[in-house]
Amino acid sequence: MTEYGYFLSSEEHRPADLVEQARMAEQAGFTSLWISDHFHPWNAAQGQAPFVWSVIGALAEATSLPVQTAVTCPIMRMHPVVTAQAAATSAVLLEGRFRLGVGSGEALNEHILGDHWPQAPVRLEMLEEAIQLMRLLFEGGEVSHRGKHYTVENARLYTVPDRPIPIDVSAFGPAATELAGRLGDGFVTNTPDADGVERFRRSGGGTKPAFGGVKVCWGPDREEAVRTAHRLWAVEQLPGELAQVLPTPAHFEQACELVPPERVAANVTCGNDVEAHVKTLDAYAKAGFDTVHVSQIGPDQRGFFDFYRTKVLPQLAG
Repeated sequence: MTEYGYFLSSEEHRPADLVEQARMAEQAGFTSLWISDHFHPWNAAQGQAPFVWSVIGALAEATSLPVQTAVTCPIMRMHPVVTAQAAATSAVLLEGRFRLGVGSGEALNEHILGDHWPQAPVRLEMLEEAIQLMRLLFEGGEVSHRGKHYTVENARLYTVPDRPIPIDVSAFGPAATELAGRLGDGFVTNTPDADGVERFRRSGGGTKPAFGGVKVCWGPDREEAVRTAHRLWAVEQLPGELAQVLPTPAHFEQACELVPPERVAANVTCGNDVEAHVKTLDAYAKAGFDTVHVSQIGPDQRGFFDFYRTKVLPQLAG
């Protein structure tokens, strides 16, 4: 049976607000948490980008829910050794309720140190080496490594959890999905992609979990909800690899001028039609996902949680 979690948007909310949303999510009946890991928001209207590892520390005290990064890029801005230390500490604080979601990143967040932004095949190669390094470090022994992309000398994590940290791999295309099946402890994506789930399982994923994410905009006025979704998240309607290669929020704002509100209205569940929200989440269940994390776009979080607690989640449970 598919479970339903909440997706905390670090691009839209301040740290304390994210922690309060996590509390409300648990009270509403959601069973897990995703949290995004960004250095920049996608646009100035979103307006936030707190350091995810500090927020995770607060989440460990605020709720009893499992937490997963969705997703962290451990290849440039965060070296895999430093990412491993952050993840290990988070797993200890959360007493085993932590999963590390990883992906090959976007230039928006990862080019900030002035490094060359590699093409997608190179980034996947870097991600594979990073995953292998982090798994070695999670074992708690001393690690020295000289690979194609990373050099590590005498690194050891002294604070590690009792059990290995699951590493779930984000994927949107065939090559990344096959890497997720071959190396990941789970599969992460943001569309109800049944073909992707099947490719993941055929590539070695087997019965490992598939995690999906989706954004909605609940509100009593559907037209207003569409305007909110368009203002904050038109970026999700950009085609191709633009989301991976554009370098600044200003560039995304320019690109999003090409996204009409009608496209958002057609692709994002907006308003307070219970059946529309149920249908959106049920699409992930039918596609074979084990868990789907839903995120409310905009400031009306309390109204969203009341709506899902009383109207949507009871239908999905049935």
